[in-house]
Amino acid sequence: MISALGIALATTLAATACGGLGSTTTEASSVGRVPELAPDQQVSIVFESYNYGLAGAWTDTFDALLAEFRAAHPNITVTAQKPQGNSPNPATDTISSIQNQLVAGAPPDVAQLGFSDLDFTVGELRAKPLDALFGKDAVQRNFDGAEHGYAPRARTLADWNGSTYGVPFVFSTPVLYYNATLFAQAGLDPNRPPATWQQVAEAAAAITAATGKDGVYIDCLTKPAKDWCFQSLVRSNGGRVLSEDRRTLTYAEDAAVEVTRMAQDLVRTGAMPALNQKQGYEAFGRGEIGMILETSAIQGQFVKGAQDRWDLRSAPMPSFGGKPTVPTNSGASLYILSEDPAEQRAAWQLIEFLTSERAYVRIAQGIGYLPLRTGLLDDEDGLRDWARRNPLLAPNVAQLATMEPWISMPGNNYLQIRDGMMDAVEAVVFQGADPKSTLSAAQEQGSKLLPVA
Repeated sequence: MISALGIALATTLAATACGGLGSTTTEASSVGRVPELAPDQQVSIVFESYNYGLAGAWTDTFDALLAEFRAAHPNITVTAQKPQGNSPNPATDTISSIQNQLVAGAPPDVAQLGFSDLDFTVGELRAKPLDALFGKDAVQRNFDGAEHGYAPRARTLADWNGSTYGVPFVFSTPVLYYNATLFAQAGLDPNRPPATWQQVAEAAAAITAATGKDGVYIDCLTKPAKDWCFQSLVRSNGGRVLSEDRRTLTYAEDAAVEVTRMAQDLVRTGAMPALNQKQGYEAFGRGEIGMILETSAIQGQFVKGAQDRWDLRSAPMPSFGGKPTVPTNSGASLYILSEDPAEQRAAWQLIEFLTSERAYVRIAQGIGYLPLRTGLLDDEDGLRDWARRNPLLAPNVAQLATMEPWISMPGNNYLQIRDGMMDAVEAVVFQGADPKSTLSAAQEQGSKLLPVA
C-alpha cells in the first residue's frame, strides 16, 4: 500500500518539488532563495508533531513553546496538530497522516518526522533542502546557536546526499534506568549498576529472587518500539541490520541472532517479563521492574512514578562483553514541506525557535529529552543547576560521543521491511521462536521489498 501511494505521490509532486534524492543541493548558495518576511506580513502555518499528540508533559511543553513563539512573532499564526489517525501512539500515524494531506494538496508546513523515515521523507514526501531555501550559512548559524552549538554528531543526522533536509529536534540514546531501592533489597550495590548484559542477567535474577519483582525489561524488542534501540544492540555486538551500501539486509547474521537469543534467555529464565512496550515502561514506573533500557522521552514519567517511593537512577547502555557499545539515536527532525516561499520562511523561523537554547531548556526540563545544545548543561543561565539536580541525563550526554545514526530502511516499502524485522525479533524473544531460522525467514521476505539497485 505504501509503495503504491509513494509512487503516486512522486508522480504528482515531481513538477513542483524541490530537492530530493539525486538533487544537486550541495551547490546551494550561501544566501538561499527564500526572502525574509516583511514585519507586517501575515502568514499562517501548520505544525504537525507526534509529541503534540501525547497527553501531559509533551503537549504542555509544546503549548508553552508555541505561545512564546506567537508572542515574539505576532505576524505568524501557528496551528499545532497531532498526526491524523487512530493509533494510541501518534508517532505511528505520522507518515500516513502526511501522505493523506499531501494527496489532498494541503500538507503541514512543518512536520516532526522520525529518523527512521529519512529516506522516505526526502525521496517521497519531498522535504525541502534547507540549505537551498535559506543558504548554508543560515543553516550553520542555527546549528551554532546564539551561545551554544549542537553536539557535533547531532548536526548531520537529517542530512541526505550532501544536503541538510531537517534539523534534528528531539532524541535520546538507550539509557539503562534502574531502581536502586530494589538493588539494595536484593543485596546489590546501587552504586555499581551492571555494565554488561551478563551482569544485567545476574542482577535481574537476584532482584527477582529477593523481591519477587521482575528483573529487567528491554524496550527494543517489539514492533511498537520501532527499531532504533534494536539497531543499537546489534551494532554494539559488532553487527548491522542493513549493509553500509544500503543494498542488503543483514539482521539474520550472527551478531543480531546473538542479541535476540540473549533477550530470549532473559524471558525464558524469568528475568524479563513478557510485556508489550506500554506495559513494560508503566510497570517500571510503578517500581515493579528492577531495570529498563529506554529512551529519555519516558524519563519524566519515571521521575513522577518514583517520587517519594523509590530511588530512580540511570547508567550507560550495557555492553556485550568487552565490545564497545554503539548507541544509536531515537527521535525526530523538523522538516519543511510547504511550497509557498512566505510559508517556508515562517516555517524556518519556527524551526529556529524550536531548536533554540530557550526551547531546549523547556524541552529538557519538561520532557527529559536530551538537549542537543549540550553547552546548556554547563550554563548557569541554562541547565546547569537543573542538570545538577537531575543526574539521570548524564549517561545520555556521555553517549553522544560514540553515537551512530538510526539507519532508515531504503525504499517505499521501508515500513514493511522494518516491521517484518521487528515482528521476527518479538517472536524470538517473547514467543520462543528459533532465532536463526526466524530472522532468516523475515530477512528473506524483507529482501524482496528492497528497491532494485
